[in-house]
Amino acid sequence: MEDNKTQQKKTYISILALTMMNVSIVAGIANDVQQSFYGLASVTYFAIGAICFFIPTALVAAELASGWSNRGGIFRWVGEGLGKGWGLTCLLILWFQLILNFGMGMPSFTATIMFYTPNYDAAVKFAQAPQHELLIMTGWVIFYWILTYLATKGVKAFSNIAKYGVIIGSLIPLAVMIILAIVWVAQGHQPVIPMTPKGLIPKWNGMSTLALAAGVFFSYTGIDTNAAHIKQLKHPEKDFTKAMFISIILAFLIFVVGTVIIAMIIPEKQINVLYTLYSVFRVLGSTIDMPWLYMVLVWALLFNTIAMVVTNMAGPSFMLGQVGGSGFLPHWFQQNNKHNMPAHLMYTQIAGMTIVAYLVKLIPNVEGFVILVTQTITVLYMFYYILMFTAFLRLRYDQPNRPRSFKVPGGSFGAWLVAGVGIISSVFGIVLAIYPPAQVKSEVGSSTVYISVILALVAVVLIVCFVLYQLSKKHPEWVNPNNKFAPFTWEIEGLKKPGKALSNVPTTVMSKDQNPMGMPIKRPYKPNEQVSDDVVKADENNEISTDKS
Repeated sequence: MEDNKTQQKKTYISILALTMMNVSIVAGIANDVQQSFYGLASVTYFAIGAICFFIPTALVAAELASGWSNRGGIFRWVGEGLGKGWGLTCLLILWFQLILNFGMGMPSFTATIMFYTPNYDAAVKFAQAPQHELLIMTGWVIFYWILTYLATKGVKAFSNIAKYGVIIGSLIPLAVMIILAIVWVAQGHQPVIPMTPKGLIPKWNGMSTLALAAGVFFSYTGIDTNAAHIKQLKHPEKDFTKAMFISIILAFLIFVVGTVIIAMIIPEKQINVLYTLYSVFRVLGSTIDMPWLYMVLVWALLFNTIAMVVTNMAGPSFMLGQVGGSGFLPHWFQQNNKHNMPAHLMYTQIAGMTIVAYLVKLIPNVEGFVILVTQTITVLYMFYYILMFTAFLRLRYDQPNRPRSFKVPGGSFGAWLVAGVGIISSVFGIVLAIYPPAQVKSEVGSSTVYISVILALVAVVLIVCFVLYQLSKKHPEWVNPNNKFAPFTWEIEGLKKPGKALSNVPTTVMSKDQNPMGMPIKRPYKPNEQVSDDVVKADENNEISTDKS
């Protein structure tokens, strides 16, 4: 018994660790370059993105996590509100977007490999016209496979990597940027953008230019991803909410401060999404006679990359592996290693990333490849969040009395306002992402190619989601009777699909001692069943055991 308790303590992660895991997914100064095209107006874009998308996402995710904190994250939340098929779709979108995202990252790292050396001019020339890129990219592919192997070692390993990776690769470089930018201005240098209140007003140059603004919404995506690890927190509902809001503040500061400094130093026409950040550090380093400082940044950012890759490789596959045991994946994908991580799923994901990485040769240049894949991911992610916001509203009406330790303030009006703004922002993000940007011809080939590739990639992902769900209904033998994934509340209450239930029984109480999802319900509840306030309070204070494991 003592050994079991010790082992459980070892799986706990702190608020700080979860916050850093969130920041490693959402924010990084490397993401600031694309928005620096907008100059000081980028502050306005990031503020609008935070108000219209980031804050609604965090508020909704916090309520959903506090009310439905059993394993599954986005699958649990959307499945409770809209049904299993849509829940599985969200989880698979999350899994597939990482294939696209990290697959896109490998060609980017290949083009900037020379920045790891002190020869800046040679690095710029190489980035503009890479040579032997397939050979170099193969080296990065191997590196990503090694990081995936590290991610299979379990939650404690990757939470520590994330914590120190973000500090070394984002927070310290950002602090250095701020200090040296002050020195740069103090030395008499003039910002290349007007630092006046007028500069905060975005310029309207047509939809083609505004299309890149979809990157603001993409920058803010992912804060809900680490809900998979809510069970590794000592006080899941309270700690998760705290971590979410600390993450919002840190991410916003990283985005705004880094973007403005870049826009101050590098003229708009010289901005390149691949290496402008290194150019900024070269200029800032020169203020203290250290022009090679960019090379230190490159190596520091490598730590952030390690944190981002390891955290992301673990999170979505961890969730998908949990869900898979409930009958949604063949048994081979359900198998966990000795660290309780779904290694087969994770290695399948890195294999997909490898394929995407080599597709870069089909696009005229690496920068165009990055923009195209980024916008594809944006479309997928925005659809994902539309489903999450819709499920949130549905649960407010279908399960109004279900206890939540955190609720979006304002009652029904507040819920509709927050979710409505989130849905409208998500739809707007999809429209912007699909609309061809101004530089599409030189970087992608043509508007037709741009739109066709995005829609084709999105269609492939959604078709796979649909087919897999239909197959799962025809293969009941996929259910692992020993899985630890609790049934949905509407299943426990005897409903065939999500519907009206006035019960005030906490979800963790309902799921206690139940057979796992996919198996017959062991202890059914009535849709309108009530319990005393003492039971609800005991559950909120974490005084009721919620997991037999």
